[in-house]
Amino acid sequence: MTIPAGPAPIEAFLAPLVRITRRKRDIDGLVFWGGPEGWPDQPSEALAAEEIAFYAEGLLLEGFNMDWTIVADAAGAVDHLRLCFWQDGPPPPVPPPGWTGLETGRWGPGG
Repeated sequence: MTIPAGPAPIEAFLAPLVRITRRKRDIDGLVFWGGPEGWPDQPSEALAAEEIAFYAEGLLLEGFNMDWTIVADAAGAVDHLRLCFWQDGPPPPVPPPGWTGLETGRWGPGG
């Protein structure tokens, strides 16, 4: 049996989210679901920091695509994580005006 030399691809993809949720334990993950009909303007739910990586990992293992963005407030401080999931249809649009993305990643098309 051979043990892989590094983290699994999903673990490597989620590593920045794990890092930010360990540093900022009060951060929320705002979840958006997209599909062939498009993307909603409002999140469907909010996750606590300790739920984010676990929630995302389960969906990635099930074959969902994911786009995440660390969003800053007007002062440039980390405010929340924008978590977008979809299977069919286009990837999510860029964050809305007033949401400044500090770091982003995509698992799936274009990622």
